[in-house]
Amino acid sequence: MTTTAAYAHAASDVSFDDIVEARRRIAGGVMVTPCVESPALSAVTGARIFCKQEYQQRAGSFKERGACNAMLLLGNEARARGVTAASAGNHALALALHGARLGIPVTVVMPQHAPLVKQRRCRELGARVMLHGENIAEARLRADELVKAEGLTYINGFNDAAIVAGQGTIGLELLEQVPDLDAIVVPIGGGGLIAGIALAVKHLAPQVRIVGVEPERCASYMAALAAGKPVKIAATATLADGLAVPEVGARSFEIARTRVDEVVTVDENDIALAILRLAEMEKGVVEGAGASPLAAFLAGKLGSLAGKRVALVLCGGNIDPMVFGRVIEQGLAIDGRLVRFTAVISDRPGGLADLASTLARCGASVQDILHERTFAEPDVSKVMVQCIVEVRDRAHSEELFRALEERGVRVISRG
Repeated sequence: MTTTAAYAHAASDVSFDDIVEARRRIAGGVMVTPCVESPALSAVTGARIFCKQEYQQRAGSFKERGACNAMLLLGNEARARGVTAASAGNHALALALHGARLGIPVTVVMPQHAPLVKQRRCRELGARVMLHGENIAEARLRADELVKAEGLTYINGFNDAAIVAGQGTIGLELLEQVPDLDAIVVPIGGGGLIAGIALAVKHLAPQVRIVGVEPERCASYMAALAAGKPVKIAATATLADGLAVPEVGARSFEIARTRVDEVVTVDENDIALAILRLAEMEKGVVEGAGASPLAAFLAGKLGSLAGKRVALVLCGGNIDPMVFGRVIEQGLAIDGRLVRFTAVISDRPGGLADLASTLARCGASVQDILHERTFAEPDVSKVMVQCIVEVRDRAHSEELFRALEERGVRVISRG
């Protein structure tokens, strides 16, 4: 069998009927998540936006759908032996949650530096957590050893047929929740999510556009499109860590390639700003992968969808709290609402007070301020200060700098 034929054969073992059966199978075990219209995001994007809130799943992501479906399809002997997977996050959490619910032992192999919060949560859910290797590929080697040594069933997080069918249930829900839908914007990592959604939606409503979004730092689906088959690429760290899969799944790619209408990429600033917008406008804590559909709009990549009824698949919310705090600050800086500058002021009594009062009169909120005397100006009557202030927007920051200039404060660097 040729390589192309092998891909086609792999894709043919997932059908629309499998998605319908998956929906019946997981009913009661997995949430039907809300899909809520967002007037605020609609105003920002120029499209009529509906948010599919998969981050509200109990394990924090859409991965529950496929994991639950795959585990329910196991025979009694396989259930008794247990399952395993290499995962640094959402797939591991989904397996742990439903393994505990169904009485199926779960072993997840995580890279050595997997987020501590996800390691802890998996253990709390009763999974055996093993740390191995520097990345998912190395963790997979250990998981494969467990399959041979202990007879565990390996459940691939994005290329297993049952996983694709489970993720496709989102497509069925979207068509019911949003009448006259024009487009669905879907994150792409390993490809299982977009493959399942595209298979379901194109079967029932072929006119609905399916748009995929990848991080620029790991655009493995676009590389596969260029090569005509999945290829391994060099991936670098990204805020959308859930999408950092260096090679898309062969089965998922073959399903998606004929059903996905468009694929775009987003950079790190786009993702950070989207996380901020979702927190402010939707009151949702969404991880980088989940924010990528909105990031594509904010980056100006989806102008063709202006005025259309568009669903954004906000696929997950498992972001480390420490990372979330840093990303919010990064987003504020990108948005021009957090400004850093260095200025030279008088070192005489009242110099700092005059600076602070000028900032206060302009309505700027001081986040941090640092005196620098040792490495400051040669003029000992002057002192250098480094300030971080919060402002309303870029126009407000320009107003602030004009006021500082009028008070004789010399700003020597901005940004």
